[in-house]
Amino acid sequence: MDALSASVAILMRRVAADVVMPRYRNLAQHEIVEKMADELVTIADREAELHLNEGVAQLLPEAGIVGEEAVSADPSLLDDLGNGLKWLIDPIDGTGNFAAGKPPFGLMIALVDNGIIQASWMLDPLTDRLCCAALGQGATINGERVAARSTGKPLPVAGISLLFADPENRIRLKTRAEGKIEMADIPRCAAEQYPRIVLGVNDLAVFERTLPWDHAPGALFVNEAGGKVARPDGSSYVIGAEPGRGLLAACSPAMWDEAAAILYA
Repeated sequence: MDALSASVAILMRRVAADVVMPRYRNLAQHEIVEKMADELVTIADREAELHLNEGVAQLLPEAGIVGEEAVSADPSLLDDLGNGLKWLIDPIDGTGNFAAGKPPFGLMIALVDNGIIQASWMLDPLTDRLCCAALGQGATINGERVAARSTGKPLPVAGISLLFADPENRIRLKTRAEGKIEMADIPRCAAEQYPRIVLGVNDLAVFERTLPWDHAPGALFVNEAGGKVARPDGSSYVIGAEPGRGLLAACSPAMWDEAAAILYA
């Protein structure tokens, strides 16, 4: 896995340098498209996905490839997601930020085998921060082993993403969190929000919509760093066999239990 991880890192940095960053703050209006309400795609997303696809196909030819933009064009690609070996690719996570010419945004890749996340990579091309994880082997940032840590604040600090929550659930989460959890601004970028839990910036994150390319990389990274990411009922996040909505991420299993009791009991 070490050799594969190094090759994926080289690929991601090359695509970031050659495809993504030249377009940052340099997009023409016609190069930004609203593919659905509150969902943008840019020419950089599409070009980056093509280059990442070509790269991972050479690294592991036996694995299927499921990219965010490919699924947008053909949703049936998700039908077989939980079977066999698959690459998951998010060419630019935080496209809204990228299109607006502001951070954060990132490139995300995960390798999944029969629904179980085996390895993940999240690159912030602005800082060159590369978060990696391998199942049972821990998590690293730029090659250095990391362990998730708490903010140490009196109340747990949470980035609670309510963008895709239905009105009733939005009210419920806000009401339950009041006075018990400190609400932090969300970065609108999973490639940033998951590292914040490991780095002691936030203690918690709550997500309602859990598209696999958005969450597989970060979920493995937090879990391998000693935190916990799971469904609100405590069940594991299994790709392609997802019984419900939502994910709760925490800097430790104890913090996860505390937050779950507040938000979901």
